[in-house]
Amino acid sequence: MAVDRIFKAYDVRGVYPDEFDEDAARRIGSAFAEFTGAPSIVLGRDARPSSPSLVEAFTDGVTSRGTGVVDIGLATTDMLYFASGRLDRPGAMFTASHNPARYNGLKLCREGAAPVGEDSGLLEVRALAERDPKPAGTARGKIESLNILDEYVDHVVSFV
Repeated sequence: MAVDRIFKAYDVRGVYPDEFDEDAARRIGSAFAEFTGAPSIVLGRDARPSSPSLVEAFTDGVTSRGTGVVDIGLATTDMLYFASGRLDRPGAMFTASHNPARYNGLKLCREGAAPVGEDSGLLEVRALAERDPKPAGTARGKIESLNILDEYVDHVVSFV
């Protein structure tokens, strides 16, 4: 599947599985791991029916590069950004925001929740995904689960 059509100015988005499928998610996961060079990537997802399988494929791509995944599970985009800042790790959030359930998407950020868009790395991630990066030949990255909800709620309540 050609991934170029699903890359937008600030995110990745398309109809599942016609435009955005598990192969694309795996390619993008591998590409994002290569692009960031980080030891691990924070990963969250929304409640769309396609999110679990896309997250699994993305995780496979990331860990194939020797990069770990910190899975925060079902989350909001703001929770993902909070976790990225708190852990000082790049992040990836599977969501298509306001689009209908047949869509899915992916928002990416660098360490500290710095956005990744056309002018800040998304074109490089797309180029890497288009060439389908192969595994790094190193040991697979580790996957860990992290429940950050209580810490996130405390953070949000601190603004009141």
